[in-house]
Amino acid sequence: NEGRFLMREVLTVVGARPQFIKAAVFSRHVRRFGDTLGLHEFLVHTGQHYDDNMSEIFFREMDIPTPDVNLKVGSGTHGKTTAEMLAGLEALMMERKPEIVLVYGDTNSTLAGALAASKLHIPIAHVEAGLRSFMMIMPEEQNRRLTDHLSTWLLCPTDTAIKNLRDEGIKDGKGVSRPSPDKKRVVNVGDIMLEASLYYREKADVKKTINEKYGIKGSFTLLTIHRAENTDDPTRLKSIFTALDTLSERTIIFPVHPRTRKIMSDIGMSPGRHIRMIDPVGYLEMVALESECDLVLTDSGGVQKEAFFFSKPCITFRDSTEWVELVETGWNTLVGADTDAIITAVRSSRRPAEHPIMYGDGRTAEKIALELVGGTR
Repeated sequence: NEGRFLMREVLTVVGARPQFIKAAVFSRHVRRFGDTLGLHEFLVHTGQHYDDNMSEIFFREMDIPTPDVNLKVGSGTHGKTTAEMLAGLEALMMERKPEIVLVYGDTNSTLAGALAASKLHIPIAHVEAGLRSFMMIMPEEQNRRLTDHLSTWLLCPTDTAIKNLRDEGIKDGKGVSRPSPDKKRVVNVGDIMLEASLYYREKADVKKTINEKYGIKGSFTLLTIHRAENTDDPTRLKSIFTALDTLSERTIIFPVHPRTRKIMSDIGMSPGRHIRMIDPVGYLEMVALESECDLVLTDSGGVQKEAFFFSKPCITFRDSTEWVELVETGWNTLVGADTDAIITAVRSSRRPAEHPIMYGDGRTAEKIALELVGGTR
């Protein structure tokens, strides 16, 4: 395949700190094997989310390449920020003329990158394709569905994701030598966050972090709450914390986002002493906490999976999840914001006997790269 030895530029679009962690997995692979593969990456940060923790230390400690360009869009309404990102990315793509645009997940940056590339007829590769919550009210669901339909390569994390696409009429264009938006390449490459978690678990000084930095001794439960459906609804938030306050037999460690802390203060919520509220933690610290806890309580999509990666049962404060296989295998329990359901689920939680392989073999970056250069067809 002579095209394999031509250097292709992949323009990667990221917009939030978690996307950098995902993108770093592929970036490290391209830095190591790009010359052999014929791939070069140009990394673009839309600036969708400003994060004080995204300092030089963050990039160095996490072994993440710094962006080649930061569009510095910042916060605002969905329409305003998406439009600004779309305009900035279009101009950059017209200047760079990349062969491929790579996007991750389901943020507004994901959609803006896909729209800009699609209008310029640049093939799109979507990592984490095929995920569905089946709740179109969620901005994330809108973004991921639209991006999937615009993309050429649908790089799915699970067989469930492939089935979701098939149910929407999106199938792998078997036998097609050159995939396109109309004849897509749909493939299970595994979950890129599994590869990230394995990599960073080796870098995290777990015992030191837990014992020295947070002074935690003995068993504990890890809690995260950040989704607007919970934090912006006082009734749901109070129901959740009524349950958590009842679970006083547990030590609960709760890294709190400043916005969540402010909302709790505004509505007069003061959790019990067994719920230890700490400042937000970096990803390495989060990996350490996930590695050492005995149970995870969350409303985060990523944390649900990471709990499974580290063999920890998870209880999720949502009414639905994209990661249905975790529920089906007993590793995750959906409780919404129902006080009684939360208490019952926590007190009856057990680690399932089996830990099936559902998210690949930890070689997702390699499989993505091979797909983009046509090495597996």
